[in-house]
Amino acid sequence: QVQLVESGGGLVQAGGSLRLSCAASGRTFSRYAMGWFRQAPGKEREFVGAINWSGGRTYYADSVKGRFTISRNSAKNTVSLQMNSLKPEDTAVYYCAADHRPDNSYSLYDQEYDYWGQGTQVTVSS
Repeated sequence: QVQLVESGGGLVQAGGSLRLSCAASGRTFSRYAMGWFRQAPGKEREFVGAINWSGGRTYYADSVKGRFTISRNSAKNTVSLQMNSLKPEDTAVYYCAADHRPDNSYSLYDQEYDYWGQGTQVTVSS
């Protein structure tokens, strides 16, 4: 069992930045790819980005590419999502998720993730 807790959400003006963190506890974190997803009101949950367990590869949705950066600190069992140049359309509840991937890959699909955090609200005002 892996427990995930997100933090760092809040209200920010368009063009601003936020850094979300996801702290993992429980089973070993070392062979888990980590993903970030978001869900806006009235919309389906969507993929934001992912990082493999070694931290050597990342992948981002086109909508956030060049603005968001995922990193991980395996020694601290944390994953971060640095969000720059925020837009009102980035407003959503953001979730981190863990997916057991011993082959060091990652997935873009939420149904493949095993564990989820409770989410943190990000609101971007225009």
